[in-house]
Amino acid sequence: MGAMAGAVLRAARRQLSQGCEAGAPLLLRQMFEPKSCTYTYLLGDRDAREAVLIDPVLETAGRDAQLVKDLGLRLLYAVNTHCHADHITGSGALRSLLPGCQSVISRLSGAKADLHIDDGDSIRFGRFALEARASPGHTAGCVTFVLNDHSMAFTGDALLIRGCGRTDFQQGCAKTLYHSVHEKIFTLPGDCLVYPAHDYHGLTVSTVEEERTLNPRLTLSCEEFIKVMNNLNLPKPKQIDFAVPANLRCGV
Repeated sequence: MGAMAGAVLRAARRQLSQGCEAGAPLLLRQMFEPKSCTYTYLLGDRDAREAVLIDPVLETAGRDAQLVKDLGLRLLYAVNTHCHADHITGSGALRSLLPGCQSVISRLSGAKADLHIDDGDSIRFGRFALEARASPGHTAGCVTFVLNDHSMAFTGDALLIRGCGRTDFQQGCAKTLYHSVHEKIFTLPGDCLVYPAHDYHGLTVSTVEEERTLNPRLTLSCEEFIKVMNNLNLPKPKQIDFAVPANLRCGV
């Protein structure tokens, strides 16, 4: 691809990804739940009025449903990047609050849902689509959702801003996570925006290039990464004992 063609393509990506600007075709809202420091993402097609929610939280499901209504959208899917251990998903509540909404999760998660997805599947809303890229390692059923123009990636707990999800429970594996991130996320364009499921330091978004070059864990060799992850010695999530069983039902 020539330099001019590449510049045109990058400009088109930027234009498509300006979801917060009035009149842009893609609507994007990032919401925060403070107890588990979880980000929930609303994506919508302004023209078709169809939308998806990524990683909803039970305590803020009412807030999210009201926003969907306020914006005049029809929520098609409440999508989970994986079976969370630190909060209960809002998928079930949203199915009740917004009839017609379906819960979605990876088939490999072992959780129930209205719709199970596999690596390479796409979830469509209006003219847009989210491609599911299996990115296991934090859990066996982790998925990264990539917008169809590769301008945005919703990475769940697989890749955080300057960090990553832990690998010491729910069939986690440090070696698997390392390869997932390098092969399924770091192969995206460098200017692809990275939106994680959590942040604990007040950060909201990163890019693939930033994480490829600045992430203190994932710039290590695989062997060094495994050593770091196997020696984090973190306490288990406070809600894991009731969050995981609830999330295995995924609101169904």
